[in-house]
Amino acid sequence: NPIDAAVITPAAIPHSSGRQRSVRAGPSQATGSAPRPVASAVPQASRKTVSRATGADYGSPRRKAAGRELFARATLAAQMISTNQLKNGNHIEVDGTVFKVVDFQHVKPGKGPAFVRTKLRRTSDGNVIDKTFRAGEKFRSVRSEARRMSFLYSDGTEAHFMDSESFEQIALPLGLVEDELRWTKPNDDVDMLFIDSEPSALQLPASVELEVTETEPGLRGDTASGGGNKPATLETGAIIQVPLFVNIGDKIKVQTDSGDYMSRA
Repeated sequence: NPIDAAVITPAAIPHSSGRQRSVRAGPSQATGSAPRPVASAVPQASRKTVSRATGADYGSPRRKAAGRELFARATLAAQMISTNQLKNGNHIEVDGTVFKVVDFQHVKPGKGPAFVRTKLRRTSDGNVIDKTFRAGEKFRSVRSEARRMSFLYSDGTEAHFMDSESFEQIALPLGLVEDELRWTKPNDDVDMLFIDSEPSALQLPASVELEVTETEPGLRGDTASGGGNKPATLETGAIIQVPLFVNIGDKIKVQTDSGDYMSRA
């Protein structure tokens, strides 16, 4: 006789224990609807083991924290600079303050460890300090960026500049840039150095050409090979030593790093 689809009598099926148990059809079996999804045959513990073997659990909070720490260490190491790498003009952070390296000297005494003597200019106010470091000591190398600026004027306390692109005006303490202004005329274009996005210093070319506005007149017979120097005032107000043959109105080339006369322009 055909089996009634609506009612199924208990059927005896074999069991692992050898006994027989009765199974009554559920509603889905009775109505012919789709069966429920079968759970994964892989136990939960096994799936976790496979995940670890393939590295899929690297997103765990502990591993993420370890990755961030490693990245931070690598970034910090890339930003560090040691005394063996110092150069004049470098900007470094010492005890939370940013300085520009003005001068340095490596010293190897007969007794005791080597050390480095430095002259550092504080970027916040331009003050210069002497500081000694152990050889190999490391500092944070400060991020810097140069922007083109036009020098406007100095009021005796601050020097005023204007961004050549945005026309934004910026004032810096005079003590911070007074050395560079010795060779800079109003309306001259200069490169302003920004340290950690803050304006801090000027970058000048290796030499500039300036006009002599005041000096003793040269005497007949004074030549380049004659030797001897005399003071001369330049159009920026700076006073330097020039050869005896240089006269008022002459344009001369001056080394900005030392302030030395180089030649006639």
